[in-house]
Amino acid sequence: MSGDAGRLFTREELALDPVDLAHLLLGSVLEADGPDGTVGVRLVEVEAYRGQDDPASHCYRGRTPRNAVMWGPAGHLYVYFVYGMHFCANIVGSTDGVAGAVLLRAGEVVTGLDVVRKRRPNARGTGELAKGPAILTSVLRIDRQENGVDLTDPASPVRLYAGERVPSERIRSGPRVGVAMAMDTPWRFWVDGSPAVSTYRRGGKRRVRPAS
Repeated sequence: MSGDAGRLFTREELALDPVDLAHLLLGSVLEADGPDGTVGVRLVEVEAYRGQDDPASHCYRGRTPRNAVMWGPAGHLYVYFVYGMHFCANIVGSTDGVAGAVLLRAGEVVTGLDVVRKRRPNARGTGELAKGPAILTSVLRIDRQENGVDLTDPASPVRLYAGERVPSERIRSGPRVGVAMAMDTPWRFWVDGSPAVSTYRRGGKRRVRPAS
């Protein structure tokens, strides 16, 4: 399985401003190898984070050992541990030395469904299998060991394939989730109608607007 378009993304294609990269990633396929098989998910919900001009970014206060991968080059996976229990995965964009990445929030399983059902036996339906950033990494067996892997390398244990582009009229945007700063910045993007998109729970009514 290598995505609907059948090819890996190149580093040059991913070297975009995080907001532009977020649009590009919707519909792409992230594929990861595990001891029990290979799993691929079609990305349907993501969040963009810039660098020192984005108060919600891990890089807002500068470069650290923890966020070093987020400073580039593009095409690498930035993985961090949150709340003392979960891993979150991001795809690095921008240009080398300029911080920026896109958090992967949800996906639809397109490869290794039998493997995923064993990993998520209590999921109520296929839309629940990779819904939410922590569940997504769990399903793909991504943890700190994958921090920094090159998604554009065919020999990598985690790879990113171009899928069928999502029409702009199906892309929606709204506030990011779980951030203490820049809470109203509408840099969360999702595929309208996908059952895998996570439920927005912060701040009452969800703000929905067409993506620009």
